[in-house]
Amino acid sequence: MLKNEAATIRFPFPGPIPPAHMNIGPYTLANNVFAAPMAGVTDRPFRQLCKALGAGYAVSEMVTSRRDLWNSLKTSRRANHEGEVEPIAVQIAGTDAAMMAEAAVYNIDRGAQIIDINMGCPAKKVCNKWAGSALMQNEPLAIEIAEAVVKACEPHGVPVTLKMRTGWSAEHKNALALARAFEDVGIQMVTVHGRTREQGYKGLAEYDTIAAVKAALRIPVVANGDITSPQKAHAVLEFTGADAVMIGRAAQGRPWIFREVAHYLATGTLLAPPLVAEVRRLLLGHLEDHYGLYGEFTGVRSARKHIAWYVRHLPAGEAFRERMNSLESGEAQLRAVAEFFDELALRMDRMPVLAEIASPQEDQEEKASA
Repeated sequence: MLKNEAATIRFPFPGPIPPAHMNIGPYTLANNVFAAPMAGVTDRPFRQLCKALGAGYAVSEMVTSRRDLWNSLKTSRRANHEGEVEPIAVQIAGTDAAMMAEAAVYNIDRGAQIIDINMGCPAKKVCNKWAGSALMQNEPLAIEIAEAVVKACEPHGVPVTLKMRTGWSAEHKNALALARAFEDVGIQMVTVHGRTREQGYKGLAEYDTIAAVKAALRIPVVANGDITSPQKAHAVLEFTGADAVMIGRAAQGRPWIFREVAHYLATGTLLAPPLVAEVRRLLLGHLEDHYGLYGEFTGVRSARKHIAWYVRHLPAGEAFRERMNSLESGEAQLRAVAEFFDELALRMDRMPVLAEIASPQEDQEEKASA
């Protein structure tokens, strides 16, 4: 049984959870294991990789509702969906209902098939402008935005989803009330991150609120927050009754987590870690695609964080990361990555099993006792 917050989470396997044949509007999703939108991370190359490795659904980085920024290089890259596996879901962010409706149509014209509204981002630069999770403090405005976006998308046959937090603070958890209102105005799926905006990404995700939202709604509800292993995904689905799980930070440098989770939910067995040779191929392909979107100069620099995530748990990974950060060309970066994984393959056939299969609670208790 999954216990909440301060309790240790246990990971029994009472039985498989068959792959959920979820629909968002006219789109049937491959499974119920989703990739979360993350600014600066879930660009098109990363989304494509996650989908290829088992994610049933992936949402873009947030696109601003400010018309004056639509022609910026950053926004044009975020609106680039060339070759992306359907359905193409784009997240929009803003504080004005009319502007958000206009942004929805702008992205539909550029290939978006599902529009997701951001009411979950805790970043100060977003919340200081009263966007993201800050909207949860103004319930009438949040509902007005949701209704306006739904109405703008209806003539195009485009469904609208929404991602939010449990509330602004521990004293103001209003996800349940808002979720009911969002369903009433036509939102077709709600994702709840089990933290308040006040928490940011600190502390522990809680799942009681997600369970309450799921019990109250008829539309699909997705659970997000601290889902770091197949066992944890199963436990969260069992506890909340949610229709799907959404994985964010645990997929950074470990995009194969989606197939691991989907396999475990269906069978109760854990896949072996991927072969070092496969990860070498995946990362090199990811880098090539990354350069293709950003160009070599920007691509080499923005790829550094992805490479660092891939190698952070590996022998000599930290030393490699420091050396790799000094490389200035795509050719040098690709060569260094290939050589690193060739050397690693001489030491081990498969990637190491990560200790993070322990719950976040257990990790924190261990650190507190150290």
